Amino acid sequence: MAGVEQGSWSENILDYFLNTKQIKTRDGAEILWYHAANSKLQMTEAIQSTAHMIEADVLLRGGDGSGEPIMAHPPETNSDITLKEWLNEVTNTSKGIKLDFKSLASVNPSMKLLGEIKLRTPVWINADILPGPNGSHCAVDAKGFLETVTSHFPNVTLSLGWTTGWINPKCNIGHSLEMMQEMAAICRDLTQSITFPVRAILVRQSVSELQWLLQQSNRYSLTIWTKKGDDYSVEDLLFIRNCFDKTRIFYDILEPQKSEFRKAIGLEIPP
Repeated sequence: MAGVEQGSWSENILDYFLNTKQIKTRDGAEILWYHAANSKLQMTEAIQSTAHMIEADVLLRGGDGSGEPIMAHPPETNSDITLKEWLNEVTNTSKGIKLDFKSLASVNPSMKLLGEIKLRTPVWINADILPGPNGSHCAVDAKGFLETVTSHFPNVTLSLGWTTGWINPKCNIGHSLEMMQEMAAICRDLTQSITFPVRAILVRQSVSELQWLLQQSNRYSLTIWTKKGDDYSVEDLLFIRNCFDKTRIFYDILEPQKSEFRKAIGLEIPP
């Protein structure tokens, strides 16, 4: 199965999109994302958009561990598009994908489906494997997730995150050094590229801890993500950008901050 894996699945996405002339510089902020393409309508929109990377969520239909892999985010347990259909849609495009797994049971059947297609664009495989700030303990089992993914695709880019919650700005804590050390210990023996998705509202108060994590390997990067309703500003994003190497931080963020941020750093605003 591992032989099916394409070189672009492990390639730095900046290198891939530069080499295919889809971006102009080695700057993670240049990469455009379409977030949560979990329906046929959203997938059509994502493919027709200017996004370089399409992100979507995977779980098993019915949520009971016996259904087929579908595109949905909890609490949803149904969808009008299966993972197989979704992958067929993206196969003939130039877009990379990020699959976010919400349960361990969905990973193995999904890896089998992924191995059956001839996708030659970047692939990221994501799961929240540890509890983070105000996060629940309902993370995907780290050992089971990593063993399953790497048994199929030993070099695919991994996206390993933390479950998080949001209380309010006054009592909201960031990532602790202990959280970083726990993640570093899990990743220590891995050899592929790894990105760590970090919620934008938690980064300002976690800069030194996240810098420590990135210092552990030059294969590591950050992906800033946001949830609808999160209270953060363009100033927060600019502060974050100034704290990290721009080639090692990506921004899967929502409007209006997405356009405002791109304008503030001199990047073209997509139509």
